[in-house]
Amino acid sequence: MRPIPALAAMCLALCAPAWPQANPVLAEESLTYNVNWPSGLSLGEVQLKAAKAVAGEGSGAGWNLEFVLDAAVPGFTVADRYSSAASAELCSVRFGKEVSRNGRTASEQTRFGQAAGTATRETLGGGSSTFSIGPCARDALAFLYHLRSELSQGRLPPPQTVYFGAAYQVRLEFAGRQRVTAGDQQFEADRITASVKGAASQISFEMFFAQDRTRRPLLVSIPLSLGVFAMELVP
Repeated sequence: MRPIPALAAMCLALCAPAWPQANPVLAEESLTYNVNWPSGLSLGEVQLKAAKAVAGEGSGAGWNLEFVLDAAVPGFTVADRYSSAASAELCSVRFGKEVSRNGRTASEQTRFGQAAGTATRETLGGGSSTFSIGPCARDALAFLYHLRSELSQGRLPPPQTVYFGAAYQVRLEFAGRQRVTAGDQQFEADRITASVKGAASQISFEMFFAQDRTRRPLLVSIPLSLGVFAMELVP
């Protein structure tokens, strides 16, 4: 399982969906998703969490975001944790990756100096690099929540660079409304198609967002070599 699919919670272009709301709300939440084989058989589970940052946690007033994946196939296990500290405007302060594949682990952290226009990426037990960033640079998790806020106002973020350790060029488009099933419930959803391009890789996938106040992600559908895998909300 590659890291790019975990980015699946995050991307868009310039065509606005319907149902704008006057007062977009980013709420504290804990969402659970099933990760399914193309056959529908469950591979594991994802937890997506948002909590208001507490003073002294290193992020100031803002948000702490988390994406935790636990999945397995015969002979192979995945246990990944991605965490983001972001400002109230969802500009990144810190992004962490802790990945485990069959017990082999790796960890890295990116710290964003928004005022200085630079970020530093450090690998545990390895080296570090510093690079330039634009105004209000966002990691993948911060971008996902920014996207949801924009959707609630009938807008899509323009194509931009999103950081998932490395930098990825993200382009998304509104592809209409569609009724989808998640956790045996049916929802009216906004369908978003996403293209994510890195230095040596590229992937396209679909995301479906509820037409509720916080625009919960309902379903992410990712085509891989073994078939189309899905991340489906458990309501």
